[in-house]
This record gives sequence, C-alpha cells and structure tokens, in this order.
Amino acid sequence: MQARHRAREVGVTPISPGGGAALCFLAAATGARAVAEIGTGTGVSGVHLLRGMRADGVLTTVDLEPDHQRIAKETYAEAGFSGGRARFIPGPALEVLPRLADGGYDLVFCDGDKSEYGEYLAEALRLLRPGGLVCFDDALWHDRVADPAHRDAESTAVRDVLRSVRENDALVPALLPVGDGLLCAVKKA
Repeated sequence: MQARHRAREVGVTPISPGGGAALCFLAAATGARAVAEIGTGTGVSGVHLLRGMRADGVLTTVDLEPDHQRIAKETYAEAGFSGGRARFIPGPALEVLPRLADGGYDLVFCDGDKSEYGEYLAEALRLLRPGGLVCFDDALWHDRVADPAHRDAESTAVRDVLRSVRENDALVPALLPVGDGLLCAVKKA
C-alpha cells in the first residue's frame, strides 16, 4: 500500500497490517454504515475501515493536519473509493467530535493524541449507537503500558483508558494482540 510509504515520508505511524485487518473485520461484522475516525494519517486505517463497511457507508475522519487529509483522499481514490465515501473534517478532535450526532455511529476508531484517549472514550460513548464498537490503536504502546514504571503522559493515558473501559459496565471489552495492541469494546444495548 503506497499510503504506508507516504506515512513514513510525513512522519506518521500507520496502523499495523494486522490491526488494519482487524478493523476491516470489525467494520464488516458490525455492518458499519457510519464510522468516525480520530487521526486520518495518510489513509491506511481508513482504507481498511472502508473495505469492511457497507457499500453505502461513510467514513467521517478527523485530523489536525489538512495535508494528511489531502494525502488520505489520494489513498482512498487509489483504493477505488469514490469521494462520497469519506467526509474529512480538519481540526482538533476534541473540538470536532462534540459537533457529531449522538448515537449516529456504528464504530469509532481512535488513533489520535494518546493523552486525549480518556476524552475520546467519553465522546465515543455518546456517538455510538447501542451495539456499536469503539477501538483504540496502540493499546500496548510499545510494551510500556504493562510496565507501571513508565509514567510518561502517553503510557499513563493509555493505561487509564484501558482501566476505564474494563471497569465500565456499559461496555464489553477485548484487547486484541495485533500490531501495538487494539483495544475494542462493544457498547451494550
């Protein structure tokens, strides 16, 4: 996938091939028609999501960098997806997400600023329909999350969201050991 090469060029770390395959599977398993993505990057995860979504599905993707979204548009076109399959919203996720519809999404994929993962979870719970799915990339964060000696902001934030998901009775969680870890949780009906 050319998007992985582009990601290296612009300094973005794309989801792993295994993580991408898992996203494709999960989008297909949920019959996803509306997906929100935090962190467009160069479009690697978006292509995987679109491949799993229903043919009439729309991916809403949020990123701080308009240049990344421009590259992602090229990636989606190269993968054969029409322009109407993705909606690009540039800006900080925590400013954009509150403007999205409550209960209007089948899947929310979070791969943005790790220090904001806790806030992304709160927004995802509002955005998801009952039975919808939230996923967080980098849930193992370079094997730092499992080691409490790592107290950096990112490791702590990822550790905190893992705990929050595990302790939330409204969620059914699973930590998938693909790539750098993919934390997924279904919002109970």
